[in-house]
Amino acid sequence: QVQVAESGGGLVQHGGSLRLSCAYSGSAFVHYTMAWYRQAPGKQRELVAVITTIGTTNYAESVKGRFTISRDVAREMVYLQMNNLKPEDTALYYCNGQWGNTELWGLGTQVTVSS
Repeated sequence: QVQVAESGGGLVQHGGSLRLSCAYSGSAFVHYTMAWYRQAPGKQRELVAVITTIGTTNYAESVKGRFTISRDVAREMVYLQMNNLKPEDTALYYCNGQWGNTELWGLGTQVTVSS
């Protein structure tokens, strides 16, 4: 079974940092484009960061310069380092993987940033 699972969320004050982890289970990890999404109450799910199979990264404008997505192929892990967190970053964060017609979703990990 191919799946992903997030961890690392929590409560942090504004200006603080958190690192989210996404554990991949299965085969063909290197073929998946991995991404982080988030969804806040009353808002649509939005794309936060993407890392391709060749290491190219892209970020939502709101997190540029603050968040970093990375992939550890040997450990089959994806990370989202979040620095200088703001209250507007509060959301449920999801790990996502895509390869052709296959799409993987985790159950989400909550990030709450206090004012």
